[in-house]
Amino acid sequence: MPRPSSAHRSEQAWGATSFVGRGAAKLAALWLSTVGFGVLLALVHTDSPVLAVDRYVAVALNNIVTSRPTAVAALEVVTVLGGSPTGWVVLSALTVGLVLRHQQRLAGFVAVTGLGAMVLSPVVKDLVGRLRPVVEAPVASAPGPSFPSGHALASVVTYGTLLLVLLPLLRRRARTPVVASTVLLVVAIGFTRLALGVHFLTDVLAGWLLGVAWLTITTAAFRVRRQAARLPAEGSDGLALDRAPDGGPPRRWVLVTELMVAWVLLLGLLLSAGWLVTQVLTETVIGRLDTSLPRWLAAHRTPAWTSAAQVANWFGSTPVVVTVAMAAATLVLVLTRQWRPVLFLAALMIGELTLFGAASTVVGRPRPPVYQLGLTVPPTASFPSGHVAAALTLYGGIAVVVWTWVRARWRWLVLAAASLAVGSVAAGRLYYGVHYPTDVAGSLLLAGCWLLATGYILRPATTTCPRRVA
Repeated sequence: MPRPSSAHRSEQAWGATSFVGRGAAKLAALWLSTVGFGVLLALVHTDSPVLAVDRYVAVALNNIVTSRPTAVAALEVVTVLGGSPTGWVVLSALTVGLVLRHQQRLAGFVAVTGLGAMVLSPVVKDLVGRLRPVVEAPVASAPGPSFPSGHALASVVTYGTLLLVLLPLLRRRARTPVVASTVLLVVAIGFTRLALGVHFLTDVLAGWLLGVAWLTITTAAFRVRRQAARLPAEGSDGLALDRAPDGGPPRRWVLVTELMVAWVLLLGLLLSAGWLVTQVLTETVIGRLDTSLPRWLAAHRTPAWTSAAQVANWFGSTPVVVTVAMAAATLVLVLTRQWRPVLFLAALMIGELTLFGAASTVVGRPRPPVYQLGLTVPPTASFPSGHVAAALTLYGGIAVVVWTWVRARWRWLVLAAASLAVGSVAAGRLYYGVHYPTDVAGSLLLAGCWLLATGYILRPATTTCPRRVA
């Protein structure tokens, strides 16, 4: 057998390298970036010395560029390279090119990474709500909150994705200069946001860290490895599953990153639905029906129906949901002696709660203008319904776990019981006057998609089951 050439050996060595480094390096990058982002987030919400540094840098750079229109013009040119439109164009072109070369999995990685960044930037900005710098002589302006810098995040994601996908096309001696140039470009874009006076230093640092975290999450979730130093042959997707050496299931932390990717994409879908029902459909037939149904129900309340609604609402209340979830997890663990179904239920409830909290805060829809029953109304916004989402997530998750334990003729009974519980909660929330019908639809979208995604990723039904119910 002929010995491989040095170039071929180098290609083999490169091909054996993980997509963004070995698993330990990916995990370290993820932890460092997320912890760093959390520290910056805590610092900007406290009266820390970091805020004084932020103000000093903003004022100092503004004093330098105010009297230099040429420098301002150059900064504005460079900053465009980190904008969302540029990122969309670049990543869309890369996705299309990969699809045309039959690299569907790699195209999916690029598309998901770009879509997730588009969701994260405005959501985190709205949740943090930090005001932009106020300087004596502004030379530029930008809409929306300040933390984190969207340009810094977008530049890391856009050019980091380009680097990961296209770097194997280059010779090994050219890779270091290209990586250095990419890092320099990202740093330059971040500097333009500071010099133009539209971001604080901590905003830019947070944008970089969040971009690194998201890029690490998506690469780990797709579990891909680089090919030799060129794009794969036609007809191949060019990706290999990053599985354990014995061919077993992916590493546990990879499953966590897959859940994170699903969570971010679902949040984007949910926010799009919230924008649709609050900004687009309000003057349509759907919008008119949406507002008329709560009024009609409020005008036709009776003592008997109110008592029934109170019972129905009980199944989706926080104390009942928490109690049933804990009891179900304990029972499943005792019967199966397996942790996967328990982790499945825990991931369901945590994901639903955080998705609901983020979506209701960002959308901020007021509750229907009718008298609302109940002693207290939750302080959260109207879209989506937290009670309905929690009910579908909990009872649907229990049904998924139990589904394989019972014989086929009993499975429809399990599904009917879960559907009855969710439907009762939805009817009760509408009767109480605390939600619009589209709020209920949004909660079904949230919980249904999250249930499907979590079940697909964690596969709770593949574990050992107790004796089947006759």
